[in-house]
Amino acid sequence: MADTLTSAAAPGTETAAYAARIDHVSKAFGRPGAQQLVLDDIALDVRPGEFVCLLGASGCGKSTLLNLVAGLDEPSAGTIATPGGRPALMFQEHALFPWLTAGRNIELALRLRGVPREERRTEAERLLELVRLGGAHRKRVHELSGGMRQRVALARALAQDSQLLLMDEPFAALDAITRDVLHDELTRIWSETSLSVLFVTHNVREAVRLAQRVVLLSSRPGRINREWAIDIPQPRRIEDAAVADLSVEITEELRGEIRRHGQH
Repeated sequence: MADTLTSAAAPGTETAAYAARIDHVSKAFGRPGAQQLVLDDIALDVRPGEFVCLLGASGCGKSTLLNLVAGLDEPSAGTIATPGGRPALMFQEHALFPWLTAGRNIELALRLRGVPREERRTEAERLLELVRLGGAHRKRVHELSGGMRQRVALARALAQDSQLLLMDEPFAALDAITRDVLHDELTRIWSETSLSVLFVTHNVREAVRLAQRVVLLSSRPGRINREWAIDIPQPRRIEDAAVADLSVEITEELRGEIRRHGQH
């Protein structure tokens, strides 16, 4: 397959019809003649202000697709457009610099964005307030709990001032209660902003709780298997009956995919 560069159009004066357009994208790894196809003909739009969850078994290419949208790698075929500019990316690990305070980690992102020095402290404190960590500017990373570190990582991602936020299983390593709290916080922040979110997870209930749309990828190679529009009103709880019922339906579809591909 011929290499095709990931595209990211510059912001225009008119609102784009999509925050991200994944246009028949495939990705293969390996040398010519011995390539492994990881993603096959993925076509997906994320609309402005939409929250989309990518769901699938381990190894189906979810993180690979997110990396392509982030511009960290190039598709083997197809194109990716993000009209609002480069997306912000939040990883499973917080990836904070331990020698910097919480506030300085955020200020570094602001500096890279070109925010004047005299404005960075105020903006960092505003973002910490947004993630409900007001007063934590001077705290070192080792002084923060796992949940607090992920809040700082979220604030740092928001500091990039992108209209598209990419999240790669950001709460997977947290305990259930902390994860539940951060689900609430993410839903609140998303509802208060105009962000579009593309969120990778293998947790079905997490996807149903958060998303407006859930996209299930098949395995080996990853293809779009099915989509669900989630019309359950927000705020949702992970234990809500409607969330549980839809989660059962999606889980059965996911199990079928795993059985078809012989995964355990």
